[in-house]
Amino acid sequence: MSALFAAADLPLSPGAPGSYLVLARKYRSQTFADLVGQEALVTTLTNAITTGRLHHAYLLTGIRGVGKTSTARILAKALNCPGGPSATWDEQDPIIQAITQGHHPDVLEYDAASHTGKDDVIDLFQGVNYRPVQGQYKVYIIDEVHMLSKQAFNALLKTLEEPPAYVKFIFATTEIEKVPITVLSRCMRFDLKRIPAQLLEQHFAAILQQENLQAEPAALQLIARAADGSVRDGLSLLDQAIAQAGGSVVTTATVTTMLGLADRARVYQLLGHLTQGEAAPLLTLFDEMYALGQDPLLLLVDLLTTIHLLTRLKLIPTLATAPSLTELERTHAVPLANQLTLGNINRLYQVLLHALGEAKTAERPHEAVAMALLRASHLANLPPVDALLQQLQKLNPQLATPAVAPGTEAASPVAMAAATATPGGGKPQPTPMA
Repeated sequence: MSALFAAADLPLSPGAPGSYLVLARKYRSQTFADLVGQEALVTTLTNAITTGRLHHAYLLTGIRGVGKTSTARILAKALNCPGGPSATWDEQDPIIQAITQGHHPDVLEYDAASHTGKDDVIDLFQGVNYRPVQGQYKVYIIDEVHMLSKQAFNALLKTLEEPPAYVKFIFATTEIEKVPITVLSRCMRFDLKRIPAQLLEQHFAAILQQENLQAEPAALQLIARAADGSVRDGLSLLDQAIAQAGGSVVTTATVTTMLGLADRARVYQLLGHLTQGEAAPLLTLFDEMYALGQDPLLLLVDLLTTIHLLTRLKLIPTLATAPSLTELERTHAVPLANQLTLGNINRLYQVLLHALGEAKTAERPHEAVAMALLRASHLANLPPVDALLQQLQKLNPQLATPAVAPGTEAASPVAMAAATATPGGGKPQPTPMA
């Protein structure tokens, strides 16, 4: 039956072959205090443990790497620690160490991604009617529970509905919508949220300090943003950056190269040419970046991310002084956001977003992106439709509100204005007759 359970993070002796432990495992949360960015979850669980209001089944959901499995193991420690249940314990206690290393007889961890069938669940629960050997509770941790088959869920339901008093279930999943409602209704659900980039950056800085390593603040910001709210993803990227730096300071240039990002200053320079409609400098700079190895699709993603930042700066003025902004964003993004109208920023985002979909299927993505940038630069400075309507009415009031012939429909002023603004100065097309 031991083959059903996930491998534990067993400690390795220093100097032994393969003794290096990746940061994501070395700094896995071991107590409630270690959990990063999950204050609401920690408060609820510690209050439940303190007051003795323990549910028989918990369901933890969230994106990968936010602490679902770690929380399940921490909860198992809280339930079975000496003198427990308790929200605090001695991490060096043999019982706690047994849970940490995965060989406690009463804490059974099951990988549903590898064992999805009905027989697997029956095998797992064959000892459910036997009391715990060492601890106060038998704890069943089922990771990726959504991977269980329909028959396996049915085999689970009866035990889940009326378990013995000494049995606790902890389920973890990244796809909550695949878990049957019959299971959801029997569990206390916790949604683990994405970790804010600023909090991830602080967490990574603290880890580097413990590792006696250094990194530029801007490099940690890039890693924290690339992690997209996942602690594990961020630590994996940090591990990669440390290896690439060769033990020296992790620089912004190192992380930029590692992530395949464009030089941020060049992205803002390219965006400046684009918003000013400067086609020749725009193409020249784009070709230079492509010659240096910049992926055209990643460049579009960088531009979209930057334009999204401009939108937020436009709508939330206080963001301009927020500590989460890098110095480069303060000196480039803030002035650019002040220069552009919200309508032009939104139009630019839509054009480039559409171009990204086209470039992904193009035989020559470089050319597709170049043409999209030219198209966007032509449309960037067009006035809003309302302004076009006002100009149209001033020039020719009758043209702005044309007479309607019997049996026909008039083109709307918005449609006329949009037609007038057609790239290349094209003439409005006649409205087809019914």
